[in-house]
Amino acid sequence: MSRWWEATSVRRPGRALRLRLLRAGRHLFSRYRFNSITRRIIVINIIGVAVLVSGILYLNQYRVKFIGTRVENLTTQAQIIATAIAQTSKNGGDADGSRAGDRLAVPSSGLSNPDLSFRVDPEVVSPMLRDLVGPTKTRARVFDPYGTLISDSLNLYTRAPTSRAADGGATQGEPGLFNTIWAWLRGQFWTSDLPIYKEFGADGKSYEEVRVALAGSLAPLIRVTEAGDIVISIAVPIQRDSATLGALLLTAQGGDIDDMIARDRLQIVEVAALVAFVTAILSLLLASTIAEPMRRLAVAAERVRRNIKNREQIPDFSDRPDEIGHLSRAFRDMTNALYSRLDAIESFAADVSHELKNPLTSLRNAASLLPRVKNDEDRDKLVEIIKHDVRRLDRLITDISDASRLDAELAREMAKPVDLAKLLKMLCEIQREVRRESGIGIVLNVEGCVTEEDFAETRRFIANGNDSRLSQVIANLLDNAISFSPKKGSIYVSARRLPKKDEIEISVEDEGPGIRDENLEKIFERFYTDRPESFGQNSGLGLNISQQIVKAHGGHIWAENRTSPKPLNPNRPAWGGAAARTPVPTREEAFACGVKERYSWGARVVIRLPACPLG
Repeated sequence: MSRWWEATSVRRPGRALRLRLLRAGRHLFSRYRFNSITRRIIVINIIGVAVLVSGILYLNQYRVKFIGTRVENLTTQAQIIATAIAQTSKNGGDADGSRAGDRLAVPSSGLSNPDLSFRVDPEVVSPMLRDLVGPTKTRARVFDPYGTLISDSLNLYTRAPTSRAADGGATQGEPGLFNTIWAWLRGQFWTSDLPIYKEFGADGKSYEEVRVALAGSLAPLIRVTEAGDIVISIAVPIQRDSATLGALLLTAQGGDIDDMIARDRLQIVEVAALVAFVTAILSLLLASTIAEPMRRLAVAAERVRRNIKNREQIPDFSDRPDEIGHLSRAFRDMTNALYSRLDAIESFAADVSHELKNPLTSLRNAASLLPRVKNDEDRDKLVEIIKHDVRRLDRLITDISDASRLDAELAREMAKPVDLAKLLKMLCEIQREVRRESGIGIVLNVEGCVTEEDFAETRRFIANGNDSRLSQVIANLLDNAISFSPKKGSIYVSARRLPKKDEIEISVEDEGPGIRDENLEKIFERFYTDRPESFGQNSGLGLNISQQIVKAHGGHIWAENRTSPKPLNPNRPAWGGAAARTPVPTREEAFACGVKERYSWGARVVIRLPACPLG
């Protein structure tokens, strides 16, 4: 016999499983299939279908069409019956009328007046109405010239009429759900302005259309019952030899038209429901190709934000030629750029730490030895070392601060046209004044510019950028060239425009020892320097900062060795041709940076920047 707690423990795992399945289904329903974009796509498409169907129903074209068709049919039917009655009026008392009365049991009370001389015999008209009107579910009434009822098709049937049949309507069972909803909507939104249909019994002149028909004209009239059903009445005169013998009033059963309209609209609603269902399925499939990739991209981006060190991968939809593929490529490029920036920051932090440790270690050693040194000469040397390391630290910190702010400043600053020819002229003049005592000459050659007027009028060297940063690059290259030049050497600065590539090329040449081939790219790395006799005087960030500035302006920079002692001159026709290679003397020489072995006739640093279109 099991105890209650054992039974509970047996049932609990099944309940927990159902709860887990319910939660999983709810999560899948809300997150995977019916997220925000999916809901919006489905709802907007279904609203479009609903508006279209509502417009079709509201315009009520089928209602107008059915009413017009029914009026035409009733008019034709009424004219045929009126003509038939008029033809039988001349034989109202003959044997044909007796035979017709023998075939059908026609109640005579209320259908004739013995005091009047009837020209239309009810004994003949009543069987005719039963045969002609009965199959059409239409009520027919015949009035004499004085408006008195002489025959009514409702009194010709053996079964008792229902209340609705008495109003000219058809007998129906309980309305269905759609009919109930449709009746409510019709009462709310399709309020009719037609007059209310009322029964006036045997007094035909109480009906407006009967009065018109007794006057000799056809009179159609449309009314509505209190329940909202349409009732169409057609009254036509019964004439023979231009004499009006009476009037025939045909009344369409009120529910027929609305029933046809309701059935027609029910078919529209059914088709609309099918269209809405198909639209929802197609919208769901469309949304799955849009919302699901975007959800995966969003989840991956969130993972990158939370775990940036784990190198999360962005889903690859780059094979798609649409906006999702473009977004995926943009996300992947952005993430790769972020990781590259993080690597650069880590590398920069490691380089900064290494570069700062060297002067700090030298400072610590000199400071620890200073109290123990008794000799004044040695003490002065240690003090000089401390001062040198402090200056080196100050220079490093300044350059590191400038390098760390460079990207942010370049992103914030707006580019504007910069005249590079005027900029080169100004910087070269400043360097000449500053370096006048050193004896180093600076020669400037700008293509097409010889006189002051040429520099003022030329528009061939305009580039978009930041003038202060471009000035920093040129000034840095000039400082480097001067630091490697021999005494009384020359620095050659030249500029030309490359029409085929629409670029501006600037080169700075020196007469220094040149650069080893394996170091032509290494010189642009952070903290790299090759000045044996001026160690600590440079941070090694100048060319690296220059490279970042040039790349930010859409250009590129590189270094090469000069193969001839003659500099390139853009004003010569032979510019750009292969210069004659002159052998380099392999010997050590004295330069501003110290005694070094010559590798070439000097170094040349070249910059190319995109040029603004001419004109």
